[in-house]
Amino acid sequence: MTVSDLFIPDRTAALERLQQFLPHAGRDYAARRNYDTGPGAPAGVSMLSPWLRCRLITEEEVVRAVLGRHSHAAAEKFVQEVFWRTYWKGWLELRPGVWNQYQAAVGAHWDAVQTQAGLRARWEAACRGETGISCFDFWARELAETGWLHNHARMWFASIWIFTLELPWELGADFFLRHLLDGDPASNTLGWRWVAGIQTPGKTYLARTSNISKYTEGRFHPKWQLAGVARAIEAPAPPAAGLLPAPAAPRPGLRTGFVLHEDDLSPGFMLDGPDSIRPQAAALLIPQTRLGPLQSAPHVAAFRRAALRDAAARWQDRMGGPPAEAESTEALLDWAARENLEQIIAPYAPVGPVAGTLAGISAQKDAPALVQIMRPTDRAAWPLATRGFFPFSKHIPALIEQMI
Repeated sequence: MTVSDLFIPDRTAALERLQQFLPHAGRDYAARRNYDTGPGAPAGVSMLSPWLRCRLITEEEVVRAVLGRHSHAAAEKFVQEVFWRTYWKGWLELRPGVWNQYQAAVGAHWDAVQTQAGLRARWEAACRGETGISCFDFWARELAETGWLHNHARMWFASIWIFTLELPWELGADFFLRHLLDGDPASNTLGWRWVAGIQTPGKTYLARTSNISKYTEGRFHPKWQLAGVARAIEAPAPPAAGLLPAPAAPRPGLRTGFVLHEDDLSPGFMLDGPDSIRPQAAALLIPQTRLGPLQSAPHVAAFRRAALRDAAARWQDRMGGPPAEAESTEALLDWAARENLEQIIAPYAPVGPVAGTLAGISAQKDAPALVQIMRPTDRAAWPLATRGFFPFSKHIPALIEQMI
């Protein structure tokens, strides 16, 4: 089964998948969410994450639809899963230095791969699915072919990568980020840190044969192949939580350009309504294909590029006409100069590659002012991610009230 069989990169497909899942978002999800029954089998999970990653469909829409059909008690497990994504984004947004640490470590480990033959052989075997551990090898190939893995399989895979194969967790996170359609800097980086015992110090996740056998319903039983203990991994302590940037607003009367990017393809909160922005020009920030030392898988960039153009086609009349396309900070600055722009408006880009590209605009002395506008739901939720998910989850009912 290929990427195109599973995920069509437009909003219509996202809404259709949501409607298919809605009847199962309550107690069915709670009962079956941990089971990975394999490609082509009925999934106990929503598989909405590639569209949510780009916000072709938003967290608010999904929560509203689910709670319109199920009670909060019945849908609690699924609603919490949606808010895990929000929590991870907020946690990293308050501690952006963790993303910088990860990027630096990926570069250092990649240098080691280039110079250490044994490490390179083990890394290549893991990426190709040639380790001899049948479940791990299957998941490596499934990820490469489909751009998606069940969440439980992701945890098992990461645990085997770290504790059985003894490979650097950062290279595993990079492998995921280059192949997952829903690869997100926050969820991906922090999820790998959690498995490694870094995110919650001393609490590792160790894949066990009995667990894999149970939740794959006997498809895999890697007896005697997995590490029996999780070795401690040294890592810098995470920094204390900081603050979100102050709310930003565009200045009236200036010639304004609008930039649409892959981190938020539902710009209605900015462009639709009596007080909405009315830009004079628009640009699409084309998804990057190089997120680290290596190129991302072709299906990742292709999905996000098509999703970006789908959103642009739907919002073109509100964005200022047919958009230009830009692939870098320099290209955005050239577009701004051609359009004589005085300010550039964009949906807020959380920590990650898009944020880095946009930050390059502000770093230029004579560039137009950059105004990133944060969704009200993000501004309400992200500051609450100061500790673990359990304290954060106590705020979920109040956050839902703002959504519905």
